[in-house]
Parts: sequence; structure tokens; C-alpha cells
Amino acid sequence: MLQAYQKSFGDLPTGTVYHLDDNDPVLKAQSERIKAEVKALTTTAGGAGTAGYAMVPIYVDPRIVDQSRKYTPLVEMIPRVTNNGMTADFNVITAKGAAVAAAEDAALTDVTDTEDRKSTSIKFLYSVGRVTGPMKAAMPSYTLEGFQATGSGLAGTSFSPAAAPNAKQYEVIKRARALREKEESLIVNGDASTTTEEFTGFVKLQGTTNKKDLNTSALSYGDIEDAVKLAVDDSGRPNLAVCDTSTLADLRKIMIDTFHYRPVDMTVKLPFGVSSHLVLETAVGPVPVLFSQYLSTSSGSKSLYFLDLTVWEMRVLQDMTYEDLAKTNDSEKFMLKIYEALICRNTSFNSFVGEIA
Repeated sequence: MLQAYQKSFGDLPTGTVYHLDDNDPVLKAQSERIKAEVKALTTTAGGAGTAGYAMVPIYVDPRIVDQSRKYTPLVEMIPRVTNNGMTADFNVITAKGAAVAAAEDAALTDVTDTEDRKSTSIKFLYSVGRVTGPMKAAMPSYTLEGFQATGSGLAGTSFSPAAAPNAKQYEVIKRARALREKEESLIVNGDASTTTEEFTGFVKLQGTTNKKDLNTSALSYGDIEDAVKLAVDDSGRPNLAVCDTSTLADLRKIMIDTFHYRPVDMTVKLPFGVSSHLVLETAVGPVPVLFSQYLSTSSGSKSLYFLDLTVWEMRVLQDMTYEDLAKTNDSEKFMLKIYEALICRNTSFNSFVGEIA
């Protein structure tokens, strides 16, 4: 209390009657000092502002993190092949007549092979954005941290910053990421039979073909060998495995316990800057593993797919393209689009472990 009193009245005795007297230099000096104390510049000077205090502006970090981002490795790993026309058509040999061993100059009978044509419709993916004129004029530049995905998601290899010098570019980059994530989602879980606008993903295309069903039991290394064998017995050669994040953790434990691998020994570099999270030793040799954020991690619904990428293709009529849309009011509207469909030339070359606990 004494300090507070002295700060306001100095050495004036308690009970002193005081007023501003221009002829009293002591009281005048004391009054000026009090006024200066009251008018000191503080963070609250000038009254409260909208999001802070009036004299202190808000400084926003120029780096933006997309909390909704998803990894999109399969967009990079599935071979992209140009397509002509509105359908992806291809022929397959479903059966061929056997060769025979015969005696010299024996009667020779020709055999009949069976071919079939498959057709998959091209589907259309869109991502639409709009930026108003005032937003273009007012928004500063930003950096989207860890925004450009080029691979599986290992630290330092998959996400890099993207510069957004203005509002329009900021919106274009976000729409491009949204389109890539939609594409990845459909590669895994697309279902044209349920949603006709979608192309069908590998979960639906593979169906129950070459399925090692665990019926909600835990995964073992024997299950991995059994699943790969299903594909190999049908002449497939799986060269990529895809699973959910929970199954990936199970696999890493199995590899450490079975082969005494160190975590540092478990990865291998894949094309397009993608790094695998694990390499499985199988009957067909090393098979790199990627996780997908679009596969279920629920016990009893987890899965591990072994894909032979020689029979998987993303048939592309038109790859990602930017196009301005009609001018609406004081704004600019645009879209990004892709015309494509996923095909598998033979599901029997692949296999999977399903219903993992």
C-alpha cells in the first residue's frame, strides 16, 4: 500500500489537501508527473481492438499447415497410361488349348483359345474454387508447410512446402491437393456399382479373388506366405504390398521377431521419390510395403494387399488440367479436372489377407 501511495503522491504527507496551483512549482511538477504516469504507452493503450489491442497489430505466422492432409503414394505408384476414347478397352486370354506330344507324322488337330474383351468407363473428377476480388487485394503471401505430397510419407521425403504468393494461387494449390486426395481415395475404395460417377478401386476390383481370410484372427508370417502363394500359383508376381497403418505396425513386429531386422533395415527406395515403410521377404523376393490412410484400421476389418503392378493401370484420358469458369460478380471461379479410370488386367495375379484382427 505504501508503494502505491508513493507512486501517486510522492512524499506528500497523508491527509494533505492539494490542487493544481500554477504558482506552486512543487505541486505543478507533481501533477505533471501524475499525468505522465497515466498516459504511459502500454499494450492496452487506446482501448481494446477486435482481436488484440488497438496499438499492437496481430502478426500471423506466414506458414500454414493443412491439418486435413492425406498421404497419396498410390497416385504415384500406379502406372499412368494414356487412353483413347471414353472407355478403357483391353483383351485378355481366358483359356488356351494345350500343346500335345504326338508320334512322328501323327494327325495334327488344331486347338481353340478363348479370348475376351474387357471395358471400363472413364470417370470425371473435379475440384472447384473461387476467389473474390477483395480477397485477392487483401491477402498476403503464405507458405503451405508440408503440402506437396510426392510419396508415402516418410520424414523429409514426401511433403515439401508450397509457396502461395497470392489468394488465387493459394486456392489453386488447395484444390489440387483435394483432387489428388480424391484420386487416392478412389484408387483404394472407389465403387462404381454403388456410386456410378466413381471408378472402382482395388478393394472392390480384387473382391474375394485370392483371399487369405483370417476371420478376425491375428496376422502371422505364415499368412503372408500363404497369401503370396495364392498369387504366385496363378502366375502373378506381386511387387508391392499395401496395408493399413495398424497392420503395418503388426508387420514390423513380425519382421523384427522372425528375421531380427532392425527398423533401419526395413525400407527401400521406390520410384517417384516414394519410400517404402517395410520390405517383406517372400517367395517372390523382397516386396516393399506402403500404408494407405484409406484402408480400415478396425480389428477384424484390417487388410494386406499384394499387387502385381504389371496388371494395374490408371488409364488417363486427360490428366490434371486447370480451366477458368464463367466470371461471377467480383470474383474468379476455376476448376481442376481429371478424366481417368483404374483397371486391372487380371485380378488373379494379386492376392490379399483379409479380416485381420
